[in-house]
Formats: sequence, C-alpha cells, structure tokens
Amino acid sequence: MGYRVKLMKSIAGAPETHVSTVVGLGLKRMGEERLLKDSPATRGMVFSVRHLVHGEVVSQEPKPTVRRKPRHVRAREAARTRRAEKGRK
Repeated sequence: MGYRVKLMKSIAGAPETHVSTVVGLGLKRMGEERLLKDSPATRGMVFSVRHLVHGEVVSQEPKPTVRRKPRHVRAREAARTRRAEKGRK
C-alpha cells in the first residue's frame, strides 16, 4: 500500500516548520504529487500540514529509491581509482 500526497496550496507565508515538513514529503511545487510509503511517520507529516496537502491511500507501491553519493565523493573515489590503476602499471 502506498500513500499519494499532493500539494494543493502554496507554502508561501507558511511557518518554517510547515515548509520543512512539505519539503520533507518531497513536494516542491503546487500540484506536484508523490507516491510515498504508507507509514505512521508519513501520515503524521501529512496530518501536520493537512491544510496544505491532500493525501490518500492507494494500492500502488512506491518504487524504492536508489541513493546516489554526493558529487565530491564520487569524484574523490574516481581519482583514487585512477591513481591505483596508474600505480599498478
């Protein structure tokens, strides 16, 4: 089971805690929808900003996200790999 969340109203003028909650749900623009894992944490976040978002339970499962390493970490690892390859020759 998934939980579909849609940002219905603007976060302009909202308290900072509400803005950070909406961003934490992964919503950036009005009308944007996200399919999230249905959990008590997600429902609590939606409940705290229920005047800004609309949430509903759906039968779809959200796709697992693959977390990428930050750019500077990838560059550092690539440089180390190149250095190691150069040392082997």
